[in-house]
Amino acid sequence: MYKVKEIYYTLQGEGFHTGRPSIFIRFTGCNLWTGLEKDRDAAICNWCDTDFVGTNGSNGGKYSAIEIKKIILDLWPKNQTSTPYVVCTGGEPLLQIDDDLVHIIHDAGFEIGLETNGTLMPPEGVDWICVSPKANTDLALIKGHELKVVYPQCGINPRVYENLNFEHFFIQPMDGDDQETTIKKSEEFVMKHPMWKLSLQTHKIMGIP
Repeated sequence: MYKVKEIYYTLQGEGFHTGRPSIFIRFTGCNLWTGLEKDRDAAICNWCDTDFVGTNGSNGGKYSAIEIKKIILDLWPKNQTSTPYVVCTGGEPLLQIDDDLVHIIHDAGFEIGLETNGTLMPPEGVDWICVSPKANTDLALIKGHELKVVYPQCGINPRVYENLNFEHFFIQPMDGDDQETTIKKSEEFVMKHPMWKLSLQTHKIMGIP
């Protein structure tokens, strides 16, 4: 059984596929932090811009792969002509995603996108891999489609990743109380290092999930 915080239909808000209609499957749990305030100080990474604790979100629960397939088929609009797209995210989705789930989602006709911290290896067959490295961790996943650094992040210099085998490199301003500053610093970094592109969390600007 897969433990899922929430499953919902929306637009991808950030990175390469910004604006693409997508179903998000947010898995519970992470290998860098429990998500609980009492554990924040001892966490490897003590911040996250999403709630990945529990199964109490929209369509949250404990599901088999077949049950997840039914949910995403029910959520995807029947009049869509574009290729259906599922984004597996978290928390850290690679704590749970396996070959069986990848096969069943593909069997439903969906492409699979993955958003991961890159410390674990994915099963075969994921169509789009986005790695967002966190400070104080070692990357196991050093190739993919998109590398996205939340910036500025204490302990990370994005330039150390420039030789990795990714097709796209993004800087994304860290969300928080001082976002005006993080946006300005991100803009300055990208202007100085043009192999990087700027990613904004447009879903938060638009007020959608």
